[in-house]
Amino acid sequence: MGRPRRRGRDIDGVVLLDKPQGISSNDALQKVKRIFNANKAGHTGALDPLATGMLPICLGEATKFSQFLLDADKRYRVIARLGQRTDTSDADGEMISEREINFTQAQLDNALAQFRGDIEQVPSMYSALKYQGRPLYEYARQGIDVPREARSITVFELQQIRWEGSELELEVHCSKGTYIRTIVDDLGELLGCGAHVIYLRRLEVASYPMSRMVTLEQLQALADSALADGLPVGDVLDSLLMPMDSAVKSLPEVNISSVVAVYVKQGQPVQVSGVPLEGLVRITEGEEHKFIGMGEIDDDGRVAPRRLVVEHPPAEV
Repeated sequence: MGRPRRRGRDIDGVVLLDKPQGISSNDALQKVKRIFNANKAGHTGALDPLATGMLPICLGEATKFSQFLLDADKRYRVIARLGQRTDTSDADGEMISEREINFTQAQLDNALAQFRGDIEQVPSMYSALKYQGRPLYEYARQGIDVPREARSITVFELQQIRWEGSELELEVHCSKGTYIRTIVDDLGELLGCGAHVIYLRRLEVASYPMSRMVTLEQLQALADSALADGLPVGDVLDSLLMPMDSAVKSLPEVNISSVVAVYVKQGQPVQVSGVPLEGLVRITEGEEHKFIGMGEIDDDGRVAPRRLVVEHPPAEV
């Protein structure tokens, strides 16, 4: 019997999708996977259907390193509707209170200051966090409130962009695990008028450039153009991908020779001069600095492989 036929292309890299409003992150992922005809894909932290913006989607072997993007800092632009609070803290929910807006700029400045730095945040009941194996939003939809522990987050920047009547526009640079809806809801309560999110756009994930974002429409148009010209889809789409190791670019690099790489690829720790004293590293091979995976400095100061790239077999012709 021959090898089972693969269901898509062996393509590795990261697509910086500009997710549209109104679809889930998983729907967006499946559309990208289909357009690229990739055999494996995964996203790096869900955006609400209401939200738009940067959603890095890892293809192929890049999926092994998606956790680092889940853990990365992020930047958002958000518009809050003041004077109205909803049960989901966004425009998709039901209004639960309506109050007058009567705070001053000085009071707003003071309130915003309380959300900067290291703070504790209680996740919304409409988050995807799990309690006893079920997402919190499933309990919320049944009217059940369950205990949630406050989580430590960091808000590096919280800037007021615009305040016009009942709209307040902010830019937020924050650590992983931060719920922008919760910040807006908590801010509204602190100001005494209530607030909910009516617009949310993710501008940045880690250090990925906004200029490299592409829309589903752009991807589909390129794929259709390739097919119309009789070209493989990859000839026009693959140049849009960020490198597979871009998700771990912040890790220190350890460059090894091809001889030493043989041992690493067999799962063996190796002694390399000039490596960090501890922590995770990005392993590259040879003068071309080919990325081969992630390692960790073990107790003996050796580079121990932790997550390696699997090289694809040659494509059948």
